[in-house]
Amino acid sequence: MTSDTDFLSGLRSGLVPALSAAPFGMLFGAVAVAQGLSITETSLMSLTIFAGASQLVGVELFGHRVAAWLIIASIVAVNFRHVLYSAAIMPAIRHFSMPKKLTAFFLLTDPQFAETLKRFEATGHVSFSWYLGVGAALYGLWNIMTLVGATIGGFISDPEALGLDILLPIYFLNLVVGFRHRTNYAPVVAVSALGSILAYATIGSPWHVSVGAVAGIALAAILPPKKREAAS
Repeated sequence: MTSDTDFLSGLRSGLVPALSAAPFGMLFGAVAVAQGLSITETSLMSLTIFAGASQLVGVELFGHRVAAWLIIASIVAVNFRHVLYSAAIMPAIRHFSMPKKLTAFFLLTDPQFAETLKRFEATGHVSFSWYLGVGAALYGLWNIMTLVGATIGGFISDPEALGLDILLPIYFLNLVVGFRHRTNYAPVVAVSALGSILAYATIGSPWHVSVGAVAGIALAAILPPKKREAAS
């Protein structure tokens, strides 16, 4: 398969998750403008950060005028899962050169992570062209929808009243369900959810995101793979 064909295949793989994430891009644009950012500032934030959940957390905290260290700590807490993502996909992108790896890490989002793992498990190989195609679909549509949301944001006075705030958890739930056939799926998801709920009730948001992720990963590391059990 040529690089061009691989890139087009990646674009097709990234199109559906990009369309699923598009409403969040528009929601971010609307919320950012409502919190006082200009359209240029909002677009620049999406172009340079490209991390939906932490962007929403950041603009929400900007609006409350909290200390800078608290904003940074909150964004780190939300984005900590990307450290885990980057470690998990290393077997798939190990053959990338360093500049390509840095590009891959910049484009590494939740849907990019999910699509890359599915590709690697199905074919045993992930080319940089394919990875870039998925990332181009996600990055391009996210930034377009950010601009749309920022432009018409003034017409959306209360996104929560329209139910737009529920789209993000629905989207993440869809990603989790996509891995339902994997080994130890049910106990890992249950422990991760329980850890997240307990952290939310005790430590508070946004730390429950990282605590839930660490709890699920810790259990996955402890539980033996079912294939090994069967082989033994």
